[in-house]
Amino acid sequence: MRTSRALAALVSAAFIFAACATAASPTPEPTVAPTAPPTVAPTAAPTASPVDWQACMVSDTGGIDDHAFNENAWKGLQDAQAKLGIEIKFLESRDESDFEKNINQFLSEGCEMIVTVGFLLGDATKVGAEANPDVRFAIVDFAYDPAIPNVEGLVYATNEAAMLAGYASAAWSKTHVLGTFGGINIGGPVTDFMDGLVAGAHYYDKTTGSKTTVLGWDPVTKTGSFTGDFASIDNGKTLSLGFLDENADVILGVGGQIGQGAFAAIEERGVTGVGLGVDVDWYVSVPQYKSLILTSILKKIDISVTAAVEHAFKGEPALPVYVSTLANGGVDLGPFHDYDSQISAETKAALEDLKAKIISGEVKVSDYFAAP
Repeated sequence: MRTSRALAALVSAAFIFAACATAASPTPEPTVAPTAPPTVAPTAAPTASPVDWQACMVSDTGGIDDHAFNENAWKGLQDAQAKLGIEIKFLESRDESDFEKNINQFLSEGCEMIVTVGFLLGDATKVGAEANPDVRFAIVDFAYDPAIPNVEGLVYATNEAAMLAGYASAAWSKTHVLGTFGGINIGGPVTDFMDGLVAGAHYYDKTTGSKTTVLGWDPVTKTGSFTGDFASIDNGKTLSLGFLDENADVILGVGGQIGQGAFAAIEERGVTGVGLGVDVDWYVSVPQYKSLILTSILKKIDISVTAAVEHAFKGEPALPVYVSTLANGGVDLGPFHDYDSQISAETKAALEDLKAKIISGEVKVSDYFAAP
């Protein structure tokens, strides 16, 4: 597999996050492939006899049923259960004070593996893993430098998939104005999506001679709009109403269920507009808004979590950094569903061409942060 300069930067940034958990900087675009590509997602039906081996998950604060981040990680454990026959369980974190408490509860229950979901759990996971070297850990959206031998760091090149979404959004937009906002500005796990959206719109402008404005995020200055949480749909709605006031007709909200605020705002105003899903295909997971979903930026947390659990179950060493990319299928652009007929054959061909160029390294997301 080719390794581009783009992937090495993501891994470096993931290590920076680990070293500076309380003041993380945004993740530059990723550029190093994992030692092994993600495996195909296991089937939902059990294929193995039950075994006495537990994988346990501690959620981030967005809730296990956020229709995105936490829920998709839990699906990864469910798929591992179906494939391997293991036992699984989860604990929800209501706020950051629950992180260490939930990890300690699972340690006391004898879990062979603990999966923690999200950058915010970086410090608590490090404490638990270093104090319990015989217990296997994996953490979503985080990696450590130096690596912790019993922890597998799972990171994602979401800016690659988001660049495709940005191109498609700019092509669909009737007003030539897009909007984006995040939950908490923790850097790459949130802002990589926003970086990619802007870069994709700029790439569209450069290759078609158009001029698209993106509200809510500047990848150059790393400043933009954030709700300050990952749970409040109302906060996401408030920001989205502001974007609609500025003529945006495509909105991306990043951070679990806060993104649903974009659809709620469009629905309330009754305007012609669409939103984008994140992490999973929101057309399926948030069906109440499917008529307003242009596409989704797929961050296949479930596949990487299943793979990490399988590595541990088989006694294989933890991969210090496991990067999901367009090249290995760990991130991607979702279907257009109801809007497929509104995306021209020319745009679809351009998206395939852009995807190939990102994978080959010919196109770097960061080269399109600034407007052409």
